[in-house]
Amino acid sequence: MSEVIDAEGIALKREHPARAALRRLFRHRLFVTGLFLFAIVAGIGGAAPWITDIDPQRLSMRNKFLPPGEAWVFGTDNFGRSLWSRVVWGAQLSMIIGASVVALNAVFGTLIGAAAGYFRRLDNALMRVNDALMAFPAILLAIAVTSVLGPSTLNVILALSIVYIPRTARIVRSSVIVLREMEYVQAAVAAGAGHWRILRHHILPNAMAPMIVQLSFLFAYAVLSEATLSFLGVGAVPPTPTWGNIMAEGRDFMREAPWIITIPGVMLMITVMGLNLLGDGLRDVLDPRLRIQQ
Repeated sequence: MSEVIDAEGIALKREHPARAALRRLFRHRLFVTGLFLFAIVAGIGGAAPWITDIDPQRLSMRNKFLPPGEAWVFGTDNFGRSLWSRVVWGAQLSMIIGASVVALNAVFGTLIGAAAGYFRRLDNALMRVNDALMAFPAILLAIAVTSVLGPSTLNVILALSIVYIPRTARIVRSSVIVLREMEYVQAAVAAGAGHWRILRHHILPNAMAPMIVQLSFLFAYAVLSEATLSFLGVGAVPPTPTWGNIMAEGRDFMREAPWIITIPGVMLMITVMGLNLLGDGLRDVLDPRLRIQQ
């Protein structure tokens, strides 16, 4: 009897898998550093209406090219606009675009990857379309799509989603192909469980870890690609404040006002670095092949 009680006591003391993963994440230095950097940028973007009351599009030609100082935190640009206000609102737009691309990838990438990996008859057709899209360099395909659709924030989201959904779908497909051959899935099939139930309860929950890691990196790719598209003039339409637009306008004034291109560039660097560190931490903890024992 005492042995049974002791066994039950040990079982009760076992840590929940989700709680154990969170504990390992917050002990992982790369994850914590990346989360801190990303939280700063996301907090600035989310609190934009409260941390600046200056219209980012308000012109003031008398104040153009003012350096950073007490009156103008980040200085002013070639039209006398507050660079602080434009960078802050640009952070908000970058977060919106990144989150939208990640959400679309999470939905459609999972659906396509799960369908291709689970239903063998669909695999060849879906993956050949994926391969065709992945044959093009990501940024070139995004430029082509936005050139056809026209420059706008919505079209940038659609273009980046079209570019990155095939990559997410391929990762989900790989996980589903492995999981569908597992014994517990075969047991569910033998018990007469339907396809939707098997996918929802047995396969997709176990395929989430690699997809979560992919989405964290995808957020960084989306932010960087959006800045690239805006810099090239096929992203959000000026004078909409985006980091790419600000840098594009500041490149002609690097000697007179280097802060115009430097400050949004630093913000972009911090965001991408933070997301990459966050993704590295997630991969180390969630990927069983690379899991670090803390």
